[in-house]
Amino acid sequence: MNSYNEKKNTYVKNQLLKTMLKKLKKQSIDSIVISDLIEQAGVSRVSFYRNYASKEDILIQEERRLFSEWSKEHNKGIEDNHKDFNKELLDFYFSNKDFYLTIYNAGLKSIIMDTLLSGAKIADNDPNPLAYFKSSIAYMIYGWIDEWMKRGMVESGTELSKIISDSINK
Repeated sequence: MNSYNEKKNTYVKNQLLKTMLKKLKKQSIDSIVISDLIEQAGVSRVSFYRNYASKEDILIQEERRLFSEWSKEHNKGIEDNHKDFNKELLDFYFSNKDFYLTIYNAGLKSIIMDTLLSGAKIADNDPNPLAYFKSSIAYMIYGWIDEWMKRGMVESGTELSKIISDSINK
């Protein structure tokens, strides 16, 4: 893809994401009509379908993009400090609070869960104990995030990490 097309595609994706998030704050995803979405975003139907398979795909792709960026950054220093993983992960969610609370409050929290499970890298050829362990960790982290989002993410990621750590160490 040439530079012009990349810029145009980035513009289309940004406009659709911005418009989708704005609409989700006022209405359910089921009531959002693609023709209204593209009209308000100022993009064509062809541009929409060139980039997305569905309305939900806008949010799924953005969530994957955000999580992938965090993962790349986190994995650079993974040898240095495993104990800060929870704090870094929760800080990541907090730094993207508006996006995550919007999809959470829209009833789309499965997007978050799916990405956490994918991030756990549970492989079909993992021995059962390892697969169960990875799964339990992913669901535990999701449980923290789910409750935190339900309560409005009042604490920062660092504060929540400390609360969890203090609770475990009691």
